[in-house]
Amino acid sequence: MNKLVKTITEILLLAVAVLLVVLIVRSIQEPVKFNKEKAAREQVAIQRLKDLRDLEVAYKSANNHFSDNIDTLKAFYQEGSLEVVLQIGSQDDSLAVARTAELKKKNKKLTNEDLYELYKKGDTELVFSISTEVPVRDTLFKNRPDFSIDSLGYIPFSGGEKVQIEAIVKKVSGVDVPLFEARVPYKALLKGMDNQLRINLDAERENQNRYEGLQVGSVSAPNNNAGNWE
Repeated sequence: MNKLVKTITEILLLAVAVLLVVLIVRSIQEPVKFNKEKAAREQVAIQRLKDLRDLEVAYKSANNHFSDNIDTLKAFYQEGSLEVVLQIGSQDDSLAVARTAELKKKNKKLTNEDLYELYKKGDTELVFSISTEVPVRDTLFKNRPDFSIDSLGYIPFSGGEKVQIEAIVKKVSGVDVPLFEARVPYKALLKGMDNQLRINLDAERENQNRYEGLQVGSVSAPNNNAGNWE
């Protein structure tokens, strides 16, 4: 009987030891797994915030202010246009400069648009610049097959939560300065992952006086539209 008790006790101790090993290994692996998945999700979210920044900057160049409405930005991308300055020739090309000056001397009403028509017909010895309107969608992200304007306003992996966007005009040294800010909180980006590790991450960022997530731009002060990952 004593032998049986001893055997059972040894088995139980072995089981407890195995369980402790499993728990220790899991406690080590969970943060590693969490950080690996966090880094992968951050990469997707950072690209989305960069795209949003590019679109905001383009919108501002056309409207002199940023937008806090993703539908407005979407419409701008799909239907808007940007003024692009096309530079033809170089001021360092003395022959082209002389040729252009000669043409303008002969015809004082000659415009850059007229010069552009001559250029298109083959007269390449010219120097001038001309502004033209280009559709936004033919300028931004045209070489990005993975870009989706419909996904731009949503936080990846969140189940449909929206990117938090603000846009204001703030007095800075007496001058009106347009500012924007877009945020992706970890609470949404890391949804479905270990919640306690996410809470610990938020607490760590808060203690460091850092935003608990990813952010681009700032409505507090001009920061050249930088992201907090840069």
